[in-house]
Amino acid sequence: MAILPRTDAHPASFTRLPVLLGALLFLSTRAAWAQPAPTPLEDNRTITLGYIDIAYELGGIIDPSLLPGGSSSARPNWFTFAPHASQAGGKGMYGTALARHFLAAARLQSSLSLTNALDRLGLDGVPRQRLQELSLQLIAQGLTVDAATALSVMTSSLNIEVLADPRTLLTTAARMGALYWSAPGSSPLDKTEVVVITLERTLHEGNLAIFNDIGGSARLYLDWRRDASGPITPERVLTEFTLVDAFAAEARQAYDFAVAHAEDTPRATRMDLLFPGMHWKSLLVAAFAVYEEARLATTPARRDALIAMGTNFVAWREQRDQAQPVFTPTGSPTDEVSRAGVLQMLTPLLMTDFGTVRWTYADYANSQPDRDGNPLTPRPCEYSWADFWDRWNGILFAFDAAYARPTELWVMPEPLMDPLG
Repeated sequence: MAILPRTDAHPASFTRLPVLLGALLFLSTRAAWAQPAPTPLEDNRTITLGYIDIAYELGGIIDPSLLPGGSSSARPNWFTFAPHASQAGGKGMYGTALARHFLAAARLQSSLSLTNALDRLGLDGVPRQRLQELSLQLIAQGLTVDAATALSVMTSSLNIEVLADPRTLLTTAARMGALYWSAPGSSPLDKTEVVVITLERTLHEGNLAIFNDIGGSARLYLDWRRDASGPITPERVLTEFTLVDAFAAEARQAYDFAVAHAEDTPRATRMDLLFPGMHWKSLLVAAFAVYEEARLATTPARRDALIAMGTNFVAWREQRDQAQPVFTPTGSPTDEVSRAGVLQMLTPLLMTDFGTVRWTYADYANSQPDRDGNPLTPRPCEYSWADFWDRWNGILFAFDAAYARPTELWVMPEPLMDPLG
């Protein structure tokens, strides 16, 4: 992850919605006796807060000097990264919420012009300029003003600065336009809404899947640890703590490898080659044991090396077994466009603020060799977040950048609110 000054956790430039959109609140009302389901952003808020609780509880085990609301110089573990990653997904969902509210308004009254459409969203400054440029490219492909504006504003909480590169702008617009034309629907707004909903579902389902399984496993571990009598050791974790579908022999194999190879350079990252066929729950049990080993380390360097190994264990299973099936599901729903296509289109714009450490996928891609050797192809557009290896190597790049500034990850994000919630 590249290191840049952090912007505010709330995309303030996009929170000012016009009165017309406010009038649409009645669309989300329910009968007095009905309990409305949480919106994706409401779920995201719950998940981000849950990760923050886990981050401090587990971080306080590894570094007993860490207090709630404080910071630690120990290398961050996976659960320290998790609130920030969840917040990044939330920003993507924030953009889809803005797009859906804009579409609802456009169904009542079409925009008179692109200027009028951007005015209705309260956009100004650089964000307005970037989204105007993207909208114009979409309009040139035959999209209506409202369809183009809705798709553009969907990206508004991401790293839209990369669109200053004309090559990235043109590639992103071409991919976005292709998704629009592939979408089912009888009207431009219907087709646009399909693209927006596809992104929202992808982010929401991924957020839920990872938190329910990996966050839930962490909660089970912390509860077990709290209730256990006597000192907790890695051996006790391996022999007494278990998860459904975990195998003790597999967990011990992964733990033994981590202890023996934590300080290897480069650090092991290919879990498929090291532990072929290992169930991800076994790797989670091993990660908790490795974190306990880190707590007992006699030097900060040894502690940090063990933390990084445990974090790679969790991240591998998070991305391979939880995120990948969501991003590239077997059989595409008939009311969606390609999830892989949506993620590829957004890859150059992806970013995460890990406290004050900003990672952007563009900075990762620009640090890598040119894949096609063509100067007309921007490197960030040569990758896809839907591809496991593109995602995995970008995440490892992010970890290494954040490891250099561990205390800054403890500047926890303020969970997002639904713009019309």
